Amino acid sequence: MESAPRAPRPLDGLRVIEAGQLLAGPFAATILGYFGAEVIKVEPPEGGDPIRRWRIVKDDTSLWWYSLARNKKCVTLDLRTPEGREIMRKLVNQSDVYIENFRPGTMEKWNLGPEDFKASNPGLIYTRISGYGQTGPYAPRPGFASVCEGFGGFRYVNGFPGEASVRPNLSIGDTLSGIHAALGILLAYIGRDRATGGKGQVVDVSIFESIYNLMEAVVPEYDGAGVVREPSGSAITGIVPSNNYPTRDGKTIIIGANTNSMFQRLCELMGDPGIAQDPKFKENINRVENQRELEDRISAWTRSLDQAEVLARLEEAGVASGPIYSVVDMFADPQYQARGLFEEVQTGFGPLKIPAIIPRLVDTPGQTDWPGAMLGAHNEEVYSQVLGMDAAELARLKASGIV
Repeated sequence: MESAPRAPRPLDGLRVIEAGQLLAGPFAATILGYFGAEVIKVEPPEGGDPIRRWRIVKDDTSLWWYSLARNKKCVTLDLRTPEGREIMRKLVNQSDVYIENFRPGTMEKWNLGPEDFKASNPGLIYTRISGYGQTGPYAPRPGFASVCEGFGGFRYVNGFPGEASVRPNLSIGDTLSGIHAALGILLAYIGRDRATGGKGQVVDVSIFESIYNLMEAVVPEYDGAGVVREPSGSAITGIVPSNNYPTRDGKTIIIGANTNSMFQRLCELMGDPGIAQDPKFKENINRVENQRELEDRISAWTRSLDQAEVLARLEEAGVASGPIYSVVDMFADPQYQARGLFEEVQTGFGPLKIPAIIPRLVDTPGQTDWPGAMLGAHNEEVYSQVLGMDAAELARLKASGIV
């Protein structure tokens, strides 16, 4: 099934059991699997992970699935049954990491919580992703990314003044919590050798806290100065100029000339170098106070040129700038190609490009070995090799609907 020779990777030898669904838990496991971990994805026998059918579906499988479930060994197991839970217990006891993103309390109800593995697998890194975390008065609440993005502070600052908050057309909360979970797992993995004497620990990740972790200076600015960060449209509060600007051909560019030296070069490019020495604009604090006037001057200049021309001039002058890309633009751009950001995999309907996973490790890079597999594709391999089941036992479990 593997499409390329298996080069050494940093997480080789790490076994991960993923019991998550949809996006947060599965994305954490995707990152680990890309860099060498053996990820065993456990799904319910009926239908599997719902994301198999989400968004754009081709040949009865979501195109997203081929990316999100890459490098995962897909097995089925009915955790609603006592025997299914016992099999899961055996799998987890043979593993380094367990990832689950069920509502808090579910694993405990099934006797699959962290305490249930302390004696049998003391080195286990038990990773939990939920909307609000495992503790606190809101822990039992269902936590969807959309709700937690608002609760975590992101939606408040995202939008235009006086208008309803805006959601980006992505489940950013889920993806961010998946990244935080992967980071937490790796920290616990290092700590198992260096700080805890071989003992594992619980990694407790919440979606709202993953959003909260992006809030930069929002907390100290409020506590120390009573300032509430408000939405600011396409600009960013307190840093000028850093905004979107229109061009003559009806397109938009981004200019971020907020250092004094870069602002000087922008003014020279606009044909008015004296602006940079004007007391109203000389320092960032002055530019913030007179933002509207300065933005109007820059917009008047960008409107006099087509997008390609103004970007070429800005690049030559060393002023940070760029276009606003759609996926069509990404595919056509040589930087994306040079960085290897599209990996081609083979599916039942032919080749498909999926995104490479970041970060880039120069000496032990990750890679996609195979795209997301069909439901239960690795049942025989995992249950026979990891748990020692024979063909008769597997047939019995299948007939009973447990796998």
